[in-house]
Amino acid sequence: MAFSTGFATALVAGSKVETTLLFNPTSCCSSSSPSSFLKSQQISLFWNPNRSDKRIQRGVRCEAVSPPDVSTISALEQLKTSAADRYTKERSSIVVIGLSIHTTPVEMREKLAIPEAEWPRAIGELCGLNHIEEAAVLSTCNRMEIYVVALSQHRGVKEVTEWMSKTSGIPVSELCEHRFLLYNNDATQHLFEVSAGLDSLVLGEGQILAQVKQVVKVGQGVVGFGRNISGLFKHAITVGKRVRTETNIAAGAVSVSSAAVELAFMKLPESSHVTARMLVIGAGKMGKLVIKHLVAKGCTKMVVVNRSEERVAAIREELKGVEIIYKPLSEMLTSAAEADVVFTSTASETPLFLKEHVLDLPPADPAVGGLRLFVDISVPRNVGSCITDVETARVYNVDNLKEVVAANKEDRLRKAMEAKAIIGEESKQFEAWRDSLETVPTIKKLRAYAERIRTAELEKCLSKMGDDISKKTRRAVDDLSRGIMNKLLHGPMQHLRCDGSDSRTLDETLENMHALNRMFGLETDTTLFEQKIRAKIEQNQK
Repeated sequence: MAFSTGFATALVAGSKVETTLLFNPTSCCSSSSPSSFLKSQQISLFWNPNRSDKRIQRGVRCEAVSPPDVSTISALEQLKTSAADRYTKERSSIVVIGLSIHTTPVEMREKLAIPEAEWPRAIGELCGLNHIEEAAVLSTCNRMEIYVVALSQHRGVKEVTEWMSKTSGIPVSELCEHRFLLYNNDATQHLFEVSAGLDSLVLGEGQILAQVKQVVKVGQGVVGFGRNISGLFKHAITVGKRVRTETNIAAGAVSVSSAAVELAFMKLPESSHVTARMLVIGAGKMGKLVIKHLVAKGCTKMVVVNRSEERVAAIREELKGVEIIYKPLSEMLTSAAEADVVFTSTASETPLFLKEHVLDLPPADPAVGGLRLFVDISVPRNVGSCITDVETARVYNVDNLKEVVAANKEDRLRKAMEAKAIIGEESKQFEAWRDSLETVPTIKKLRAYAERIRTAELEKCLSKMGDDISKKTRRAVDDLSRGIMNKLLHGPMQHLRCDGSDSRTLDETLENMHALNRMFGLETDTTLFEQKIRAKIEQNQK
């Protein structure tokens, strides 16, 4: 059980006594009131006079000179109030819960993988959680990352992790062992680095930018792919383009597909590079890139297995002078029997090759050492791990590509440093834009407040003028009142808007927002925040 810890101190007999308040915030997800949750929890006090203040990183410290019992109770009450205050005043956070090739083995990533067609469903389910407002899914062969706007960081992460466990069948404890968590600016920077190719297995590879674009394309019109998340991903696309333009980081960089081809040639005897028989299973984006890189390596003949011949014909038309033989899926095993190297890159959620399939295949050509190579760049994997037990076969997946990417690493690392400087600038701009969104509710509330006064006074005026006034007069009076209101609101509205590019202007804008909230008694963001949480909980309890 996870506990959050707060600290309070009191002066007792001239010396400091430290009390520790332990409570379990994870149990409050079903409660509609933070304050009622705090009142319902048991409070334990531990006196620890030896703990150094330096170890206290978070929490509330309260000094008191009252008698011990009174001061301790007072400190705890203050701590409870502060905890509730932090909960209700907490700003919605952008959070990424991720598992990538850097932290998680492919065996786990393939269980978590969500096909693109399922992204809208996943967004809907995530946004149905109590503390999640917006969501997006970035699922590729190298990563599974969920981006959310959470009404509460801790509760949001807990709910999303439990959802991931439920959908994948992986225990929460195992997910927590491999996942990474990033919040707000760190989450923003991470996605920008991902889009720029800095977090890829192959530094600077371009395919990930296309995948980020696809998240936006799929998310359009999906309830839950809201303003913050869509704004984040759109900005990430801009960052990815800018980094590639200004740093040339993609020059000489290889994709996962080209790394797969490179790995195959590293494992083949050099004398067989021209004669090795190549089979590519899948003619999608990844498969097409594999074919192109094989051609770049000097291959002039290969077999491509695909569901339909249409894509293969298009590739054949593009790569004239190369013999590309099409075979349907029904002839996959026959084709594998005649190949020395088998590349797999399909969207199949179940393995295409199992141990019994490979055992029945004849040995590969003696020129390649009698070993058939399976290079699987699909997640979920197309080639079962059980094939590693077959003596006449060797299996490589995306996790085995790391030995390929060492080449040209120093040059790309230098470019990565330049890219990070760009990402730092763009992160500040995005955070400023997001901060500026805080004024939107105040703009709406101020206009609604003024409109209520206008319509009420208009009704009074019209009632005094009698029932026999013409429609033209009514319209003129209405236009007059509306014009006065708009002119009076023009100044305040201008001071509630900024583009986020000037931090001084942004600070002034937020100050103006708070001032107008106070002056006109407008509903505070804190109340709106509480209402959001309560509405979500009530909706999910129905």
